[in-house]
Amino acid sequence: MRLLDYHYHPIVIKQIVQFKMQTLSSRLNIDKNAALPVYLQLSNQLMVLIKAGTLQAGYRLPSTRQLAYLLTIHRKTVIRAYDELLAQGWLESKTGNGTFVAHHLPVFKPQTLANKAPNTAQVAGFNINTPAHLYRKTADMQASFHLDDGFPDVRMAPVLDMSRAYRTQLLTGNPYTRLGYGDTSGSAWLRDELAAYLNVTRGLHVTAANILIVRGTVMGLYLACTGLLQAGDTVVTGEPGWTGAQTNFLQAGANLLTIPVDDHGLNVDLLEQLCLKQTVRLVYVTSHHHYPTTVGLRADRRVQLLALAQKYGFIIFEDDYDYDFHYQNKPLMPLASADEAGMVLYCGSFSKTISPAIRVGYLVGPQNVIEHLSRLRRLIDRQGDTLLENAMAELLQNGIIQRHLRKSLRVYRQRRDIFCDLMKTYLGNQVQFKIPDGGLAVWTHFDPQINLTSLAQKALKKGLYFQGENSAATPNATRLGFASSTPDELQLGVEILAKLLQNP
Repeated sequence: MRLLDYHYHPIVIKQIVQFKMQTLSSRLNIDKNAALPVYLQLSNQLMVLIKAGTLQAGYRLPSTRQLAYLLTIHRKTVIRAYDELLAQGWLESKTGNGTFVAHHLPVFKPQTLANKAPNTAQVAGFNINTPAHLYRKTADMQASFHLDDGFPDVRMAPVLDMSRAYRTQLLTGNPYTRLGYGDTSGSAWLRDELAAYLNVTRGLHVTAANILIVRGTVMGLYLACTGLLQAGDTVVTGEPGWTGAQTNFLQAGANLLTIPVDDHGLNVDLLEQLCLKQTVRLVYVTSHHHYPTTVGLRADRRVQLLALAQKYGFIIFEDDYDYDFHYQNKPLMPLASADEAGMVLYCGSFSKTISPAIRVGYLVGPQNVIEHLSRLRRLIDRQGDTLLENAMAELLQNGIIQRHLRKSLRVYRQRRDIFCDLMKTYLGNQVQFKIPDGGLAVWTHFDPQINLTSLAQKALKKGLYFQGENSAATPNATRLGFASSTPDELQLGVEILAKLLQNP
């Protein structure tokens, strides 16, 4: 018998087929106890073998009966797996002749099959460009103690009232309306309640048509940047300022310029000098308690800033992140309350008043601007959380949020005083600060000899978190939040700092 004849002998062919089936079955690992159905395990693994080039186009698969026998699974499971791959186009069936890897597939270069999944979850196969301004640290909320950026005490949040209001919205009324799509501007009920609330507390003169509900100040900023700025537009902020706002402006391609902030807020005279030299599109301010220094924008500068906006045509984005917490007297009315030319966009949220997890904020402005930004908002978020927004509307209508704010104001004023006394007692000449008139944090300067970043790292190991990043504009200065900690927690936090400063 010639060798050529030997290769095609029926016995040899049968042996080759059996070997191929056993080789294939050895590459298939079925776990009958796994959560993923067995037929999907089989179809997925066959797909991987095809993609790896192990099973080439035209390869004839074992019959369903043969593969079921080899894998000790039910034949119907194999049929279902084959049907899945047939439907997706990986396989093709020839009546009376068997099931094959589809001939139309490209030729896959054979690869060595690893025992682990591909690395696509860690590293993409395409290039990405991440600009430096997007690298921002987040607060370590796991620390036992925290002198944070100025967060509210979430333990004081009216959670029972909120849960009852949310449950009411979830279970009552027309489900098509409550659980379906709504207005891109946000809940009509909440916008009505907010209009009334803001008119009384902030001296505004607005209706629901002037309000866009957003998920927080950052979303309001993002929409304003995307909808009102073009690449190359000049945006002015105070220095030092909020990195979150500056990041949005840089991401929008704006030409970001900064102007010094002194004890009376943004230096408006320098702003006017800048306007004489170039066109300014937007000025970002935290007029009530400047972030991060907590100083208020003095009355004469407020008047001057509004006049400059009207004269030079720039937008004022007024971020009023903690209006409700002012301890010396009544809060100053926002710029928006005196805006007669429609130059101010006023933004606030419930993140500082109740909890950062409550992603409900508001952007207030001229009606045509709100309509424009509502259309833009639809591109990234069809609508807000209608259930939560209506729950917040109910809490406003019933006065629950107002009572919570009055209670919080008393508590936070007490904590501010206790914290400032603790710093004077324990930290002595190693820190300098002014007792803030409002807000939830103290702007604190540490002795120049202290390495603030190193101090923050050491404090974290002791269970105390505070921001320790240095800024070129304000070296060795940071915000130390007092509102989120009880008096006892403030005591322990300051003691940790004091011990670290005594024994660096």
